[in-house]
Amino acid sequence: MKTPTLKPGTKVHYSPLEVAIRWSDLLEQEGSILDKRKNTYPTTLDIIEQWPLLHLNIERLFDAMRHNELLYGRAGITVCDPEMLSSPELTLRHVDLRRWMSTYYPTHKPGFLFDEEEWQPNLTLEQADVRALLQQLQELKTEVTTSSKAPADKNTLRLSRRGEIAYLNIIGALLTLMLGQSPSGTRYSVFNTLESVISALIAHHDGRPGITERILWAKFSEAKRQLCTQS
Repeated sequence: MKTPTLKPGTKVHYSPLEVAIRWSDLLEQEGSILDKRKNTYPTTLDIIEQWPLLHLNIERLFDAMRHNELLYGRAGITVCDPEMLSSPELTLRHVDLRRWMSTYYPTHKPGFLFDEEEWQPNLTLEQADVRALLQQLQELKTEVTTSSKAPADKNTLRLSRRGEIAYLNIIGALLTLMLGQSPSGTRYSVFNTLESVISALIAHHDGRPGITERILWAKFSEAKRQLCTQS
């Protein structure tokens, strides 16, 4: 049995700023950050300018607390009184942070919250399905690249009907997984609706060809119809 080791920066409860410091991988600079903070709350302008990721993570924490997604309190005791959100005595418990981050930021595994073994999640059946679908996408990409070398209008890239159906099936299957849940009721992702998927895609990839609300709605609807015709 592996002997548990105390991870750097781990505590029973933290202030939001302490959490943001650790989340931003700034533990070695914690002293400097706390010195700059002085008596203001939760941060200061010079902190925002020098460590923008720190400010972003503080905002994420307070957004979660304001929307009742993350429990909070005083001196490690859960209170969840909105007036506490402006108090310098505001604290977040270690166990509550783990639960919240696993749900809302599943790809984030800061060392003060998660063991090294948890940084690489076990491959589940659903994840294996996703990887298989992504492999198919890569194979189709190779097929399209090869076919595009044939004599044709250099500005036109034609996809065979077989390739188009394959793309639609893959997109539809990915959507089904992202918006679905296991037999025990555990959701496969943090997305609850198609609207949330589209909003996230636009937020992260706006400006890329095809990443518009109109096109995404059309393609996703077509993908779902295509998948249903073969079920």
